[in-house]
Amino acid sequence: MKDYENDRRHWIKFESLQNFRVKGGGTIDGSGQIWWQNSCKVNTRLVSYNFINCNNIIVSNLKFRNSQKMHVSFDKCVDVKVVRLFVAAPENSPNTDGIHVTATQNIQISRCVIKTGDDCISIVSGSRNVKATDITCGPGHGISIGSLGAGNSGAQVSDVVVNRAILTGTSNGVRIKTWQGGSGYARNIQFQNIAMNNVTNPIIIDQNYCDRDEPCHEQASAVRVSNVMYKNIKGTSASKVAINLECSKSVRCHEIVMQDVSLASQRPEYVEASCVSVDLTRRGIVTPLCSPN
Repeated sequence: MKDYENDRRHWIKFESLQNFRVKGGGTIDGSGQIWWQNSCKVNTRLVSYNFINCNNIIVSNLKFRNSQKMHVSFDKCVDVKVVRLFVAAPENSPNTDGIHVTATQNIQISRCVIKTGDDCISIVSGSRNVKATDITCGPGHGISIGSLGAGNSGAQVSDVVVNRAILTGTSNGVRIKTWQGGSGYARNIQFQNIAMNNVTNPIIIDQNYCDRDEPCHEQASAVRVSNVMYKNIKGTSASKVAINLECSKSVRCHEIVMQDVSLASQRPEYVEASCVSVDLTRRGIVTPLCSPN
């Protein structure tokens, strides 16, 4: 209890460790239901499983349920393997990200099943060389890079590969989200071999992200998004706009490539693509198509 009184952000924490493995077949249940009723901006909630400043670690064969906030977080870690995690929380549980990666380098996430109320996987500033393979996601907010650049801050994310994923019923598919007014970059990113099943916003870049009650004012600077590949992404969209690339008006998105992308409506209607302030190259068959911008 004394440790909890000193640190009310972390429930189970591994800090400054190296060359170790956490594995098992049991379930870690955060019993977060009572916490979800209160805003995390008012009442501090716990991240269930935290790895901070750890090197050369393997986390495997664990089940997580109903975390008060994020389920598993890696912060300032190097050389990480995450294998066969199962994460489950209700679709309406707030801020219950499945796997959160911040300021971490050389992390491989594979064969994970994530059902939650926020991002299945979230990758934020300081992260480099992140690989997510064979991911099953849904419900949830999809697989996200960001948010980046909040409060006019700098952000750096690079060398991210998401390969072989199935997303079902999520509120976003593969997403890059940045605030106006930030700086830095999100670059060298690949989303490939992904199946979308009734997904809202299957492909989205949102450089006007604003998670506030009051409107966010337009600003001149932005995180620079470049060298992003979307390849072999197919399935159905729950929203009319299946491809939404809303880049910064002041800092255009560069070197965005779509190859063999086919998204249709879940309902009997056409879907659309909206592309703003983006330099886009198409290869193979891409539907729907963006208008020139």
